[in-house]
Amino acid sequence: MTIGGLQKLTLIDYPEHLAAIIFTQGCNFRCHFCYNPKLVVPQLVVPSGTQSPGHSLINEDGLFGFLSERQKKLDAVVITGGEPTLHSDLPEFIKKIKRLGYLVKLDTNGTNPEMLKNLLNAQLIDYLAMDLKAPLTKYNLVTGVKAPLNNIAKSIKIIISSGLPYEFRTTIVPEFHQIEDLEKMGEMIKGAAKWYLQKFQSGADLVDEKFKGKKSYKDKEMDDLRKIALKYVKLCGVR
Repeated sequence: MTIGGLQKLTLIDYPEHLAAIIFTQGCNFRCHFCYNPKLVVPQLVVPSGTQSPGHSLINEDGLFGFLSERQKKLDAVVITGGEPTLHSDLPEFIKKIKRLGYLVKLDTNGTNPEMLKNLLNAQLIDYLAMDLKAPLTKYNLVTGVKAPLNNIAKSIKIIISSGLPYEFRTTIVPEFHQIEDLEKMGEMIKGAAKWYLQKFQSGADLVDEKFKGKKSYKDKEMDDLRKIALKYVKLCGVR
């Protein structure tokens, strides 16, 4: 597992649980508004003395030492990225976490439904979160790549039918997301339990620097979009 970062405590990323966040390196999307460019493009953070960008910035032994010390102080581990499902050793990595007694939440972009099925069949996941980027007709535009649309649709079905707690979430960018786009995305996940709309933050380092400083929707506008999204799901919130 190529690990790009560790956040030792979060109160908000795993609902109702104290958790640590493990950030994996590498992603198959290049979303313009992504605020984790050093995880998406590891070439930006090649440590001195290493030969390639596929080098963990966090030592795995040290990571599991930390998790061992935090047993009974933390409830859960969130695995995010980058895109964690790109890593073939993800199941074994999660097994090691589960052996320590932690709940595991997985964040994914939905491009690897086979990995999702494998993890679910092995009962390695306790909570799923999938980033829903755009209507399918806009996925390539938003992600900056030729997106595997069939895989996105498969992952949505897998998650909704998983029997686990789950959520979908969408970073709302005025350049990409208007009312009709929310309605099309709502149809994609119709009947889902939770959908969170995340306000675009343009002040951070972004994958596409041209988006730095671009406007976000105002709070009132975000709430109006939330009301539209709520027609399709059981709960919709704004973050």
